[in-house]
Amino acid sequence: MAKRVLVLNGPNLNLLGTREPDIYGAATLKDVETLCKQTGEEVGLSVDFRQSNHEGELVTWIQDARKTADAILINPAAYSHTSVAIHDALKAVGLPVAEVHLSNIHQREAFRHHSYVSAVAFGVICGFGVTGYRLALMALADKLK
Repeated sequence: MAKRVLVLNGPNLNLLGTREPDIYGAATLKDVETLCKQTGEEVGLSVDFRQSNHEGELVTWIQDARKTADAILINPAAYSHTSVAIHDALKAVGLPVAEVHLSNIHQREAFRHHSYVSAVAFGVICGFGVTGYRLALMALADKLK
């Protein structure tokens, strides 16, 4: 049976493809979902792909993952820099977490240089655009072996 990965996307990622394409690229969230599902098949993972603009919904999905997933890939977007609640939920579930950012958050505004999620993630990938999701899924597949 394939290992299950919950792929979570935070606020404003539903606007991919139209929101600041010079920073985030031209791919849509549907394109990212397709890439994740294809990559999952290639590396033997089942992918459950979700997006929410609501912090509480993301926290609930993370908590529910204890019973439904083997790992979490998260692009917390702006919540990276503000959400202790997401940090605490990820820590509480005890699953391997990979953090992804489309842009290189370290080349951007100073407030983006800190991520609460990074402290509970086994790895962080940033700056590679949508390819970061593929790399994170490959790393999760290795981690789950």
